Amino acid sequence: LPVESRPFASYGSALHIALPQAPRAGQLLTLLIDYEAGEGPGVCWLSPEQTAGKQKPYMYTQGQAVLNRSFFPCFDTPSVKFTYSATVKVPEGFTAVMSATSWEKQKDNTFVFKMSQPIPSYLIALVVGDIVSADVGPRSRVWAEPCLIEAAKKEYDGVIEEFLVVGEKLFGPYVWGRYDILFMPPSFPFGGMENPCLTFVTPCLLAGDRSLVDVIIHEISHSWFGNLVTNASWGEFWLNEGFTMYAQRRISTEVYGLPYTCLEAATGRALLRQHMDATGEDHPLNKLRVVIEPEDFLLFCLFLGVNPDDTYNETPYEKGYCFVSYLAHLVGDQSKFDAFLQAYVNRFKFQSITADDTLGFFLEYFPELKEKGVDSIPGFEFDRWLNTPGWPPYLPDLSPGQQLMRPAEELAELWAADSLNMEAIEAVDIMGWRTYQLVYFLDQVLQKSPLPEGNVKRLSKMYPKISKAQNAELRLRWCQIVLKNNLEAEYSKVKDFLHSQGKQKYTLPLYRAMWGGSEAARALAMETFSATAPQLHVNVQNYVKKILGLAAAE
Repeated sequence: LPVESRPFASYGSALHIALPQAPRAGQLLTLLIDYEAGEGPGVCWLSPEQTAGKQKPYMYTQGQAVLNRSFFPCFDTPSVKFTYSATVKVPEGFTAVMSATSWEKQKDNTFVFKMSQPIPSYLIALVVGDIVSADVGPRSRVWAEPCLIEAAKKEYDGVIEEFLVVGEKLFGPYVWGRYDILFMPPSFPFGGMENPCLTFVTPCLLAGDRSLVDVIIHEISHSWFGNLVTNASWGEFWLNEGFTMYAQRRISTEVYGLPYTCLEAATGRALLRQHMDATGEDHPLNKLRVVIEPEDFLLFCLFLGVNPDDTYNETPYEKGYCFVSYLAHLVGDQSKFDAFLQAYVNRFKFQSITADDTLGFFLEYFPELKEKGVDSIPGFEFDRWLNTPGWPPYLPDLSPGQQLMRPAEELAELWAADSLNMEAIEAVDIMGWRTYQLVYFLDQVLQKSPLPEGNVKRLSKMYPKISKAQNAELRLRWCQIVLKNNLEAEYSKVKDFLHSQGKQKYTLPLYRAMWGGSEAARALAMETFSATAPQLHVNVQNYVKKILGLAAAE
């Protein structure tokens, strides 16, 4: 058939194929496209030193938001869903896994995958590497490089099923069959990617004491919100992430209780505040409905103008969470709102929808609220939520978290004093504090830093649970405190943390802190980067080069 490649955007070209005759409506066409791929940004090739085992190369794909077009020809828009199958032949000594409902190994190291449920293009994912698996539940296994598999099994044995069962109770059946987790190499720049049947996560979640297992609740929640009911356009990403944050916190409330969940939500709100302070509240990306593409979906000319990847920030997550919480507040009864969420998933499963679909269904489900005109209450209009940038008009009540926040605030105050009241400090036992309470405490200490001379040194000695933690969230904050207080005696901890992983969320803040610090801190930044650059993802390398004033590579 006559084929033409036309310019499309800065991230992909359009493939135009002329058919011999105009097809009839409803006619099934089979189109065979012979193509070659692998150079594009959606396919990541890792050298052995970028892996945990350091022995063999590794490759993975990352489709969200618009990168899978560099992996295979597709309608690369979340508004189109399809099933897929794939046959993957790999060299001996390597294993292939995909986001598929079934996979089998055939002869000649060939793997055959099938995804029987319709999904959008961005959720197709492939990994090839030296990886093995271990069962951790009736429908879950962990995958990792051989050197990490024992740690992964120990950390996640039995916990995934508990979260899945609570999710099913709240939101309806889990339709994807298996829920497996793949621990990526340390250079993986993201926290997690919710590829169906096979979530990709950072190895930073292997804290050794199960203190970060709840992070997986967010990815599990995507099984209903995002993967099953999907935003039709990246301009309404909050439909994926705002609902997932709400679902995550509902599961967390059932498993860990309301105070702990409110504390976690308070750290999320603080991130939203930081983001809006940095960009200015009225920045156009601080709306829930971001203008990315023209309205005409049928042409598939999506994403003209703004690359959806450039719109990634806290707004769709935390402001989206506030909007979903506001809808729950309008209903006024948690069990009724939970029932609505189940009905919503059931109504739109396997579909891609817009915010108008979501809000229309909400008002149809609660006709008494529609009659009251809740969509146009002055100051809280649905239209304002969607189209006006800025701070959320409504904030859910997080006061149940105060019982965990207050002791953390008071302890941080004690450590910031000119003369330390050791009696009062020793009276506070932090051994029973869970991760987010410790994170909240360290955030308070960081805000008050630099502390009076000698205080951080004493704090480090007093709390090895913090200063010697393996938990990445605690390590990040401890390293930030070390740098803000210029505690050169513990610079090695900053270096060790940056050598151990390459997650963007941990790596960039530390380079910013080093570059904004003393001469010694700047020297540490240069020394650490020159040693670790080869093991970082190319995007993260370029971001760090920008921070350090080195010319960014093309």
